[in-house]
Order: sequence, then structure tokens, then C-alpha cells
Amino acid sequence: MISVLLVDDEALTLDLHRMYVERCEGFRVVAECAGARAAVSAILDTPPPGGIDLVLLDMTMPDGTGIDVLRHIRARAAAVDVIAITSVRDAQVVRQAVALGAVQYLVKPFTFAVFRERMEHYRAYRERMLQTAGLATQTEIDQLVGSVRPTGTVRVPQPLPKGLSSASLARVTTAVRDAGPLSSVEAAEQLGMSRVAARRYLEHLADEGLVERVPRYGGRGRPETEYRWQR
Repeated sequence: MISVLLVDDEALTLDLHRMYVERCEGFRVVAECAGARAAVSAILDTPPPGGIDLVLLDMTMPDGTGIDVLRHIRARAAAVDVIAITSVRDAQVVRQAVALGAVQYLVKPFTFAVFRERMEHYRAYRERMLQTAGLATQTEIDQLVGSVRPTGTVRVPQPLPKGLSSASLARVTTAVRDAGPLSSVEAAEQLGMSRVAARRYLEHLADEGLVERVPRYGGRGRPETEYRWQR
């Protein structure tokens, strides 16, 4: 299993990323941090038992940036891998992150399908690293680099559908996971949003495979659809 540290200052985002990681084969979340200083400490000073293999690192936090975290851990020669997950699109920040060893840079918001694809690329890279021993050939090096940073056709991360926000998606996801199964009416009442908005988020989660649609019988007329977390 690949041990993952989540770093983000938004609790709902941490919840969403944790659920995403849990749905990716071969990964497990071993620690979470809400700030840059806590992340540096977790990586360098007080790592969880078994250590950390991969950090999903936000770039903007109240007490520092992801670039600050990368500088600190590289100065101490920490071998942990980092995937930047952020809404920051500034080219200079991207260059700095890559120069400091970020193996990927994923821009928020993104769908679970895009997240899973990036994690699968990273897992393939790890597996090739473990299989390659001694002096690597040029072909093996190309395969290693290509595993984590695929070459060829560039695939741009797909944003969330128009009108959906990552923060609201995280709220709906948490609600259906913790209080579900829920209908769109129940989700709307619980979260203080319109039924139409709640249904759009629930349908998006269903399309992403995170929840399943189940008919709820018992009332008059057509059965109501409820959304059940895919555990």
C-alpha cells in the first residue's frame, strides 16, 4: 500500500480527497494536515508509523505555501513524492513546484475520474521503480519518467460541470456518505440549498461512481430516487 499524507487548509476538501484516495486501489491515507508547518513536521519530524510515500499538497495555506513545504523537505533530503493539488495556475508556481520535485500538478476543481487517472500513473511509476534495480537502461529510464509524467497526447484535467463548485460538492459528498442514503429533497433540506442544485450534485456523484441511484418505494406515484454511498 502507498501511504498518503493529505495537506489542505479546508476541512471539506480534506474530506473529499480522503474519500477519493480511499477509492483508488493501492493507496491509504495515513495522516492529514491543515497547514504548511504541520505538513513539514509530519514529513520530517513526526511521520506516522511506516512513513509517508506520497504527499497531496495544497499550494496556498494561512501559514505558508506548498512551495515553502517543498523547499523545507528537499533541504532535508526527504525522499517523499509530492503531487501538487491546488487552484493556483500561475506558471511561475508550477515551474517552482516541478523544480522542487513535484511529480504532478493537478488543478482544482477536478473530477474523480481525473484524480484516479493521476493516481494510477503514480502507482505505475512506483511499481516500475521497485522493479528496476542496479543501473537502468535508457529505455527503463524513459518508462519510469513516462509513468509519472505521461508523454504523447496532452490530456487537460476536466473541470466540474458548469455551475458546480468543489466546496459544495464536498458538502454534498459528506452528507450522503455520513447521513445517507438521501433523496435530493432530503439533501437540499439538510444542506440549505435548492432541490435542483442538490440533485445536480448527487447526479454528478452518481456519474462519477461514488454513489448509486436506488428507487425508494412506499409513497404514491412513481418511486423516489435516493442516492446511496458506494462503500
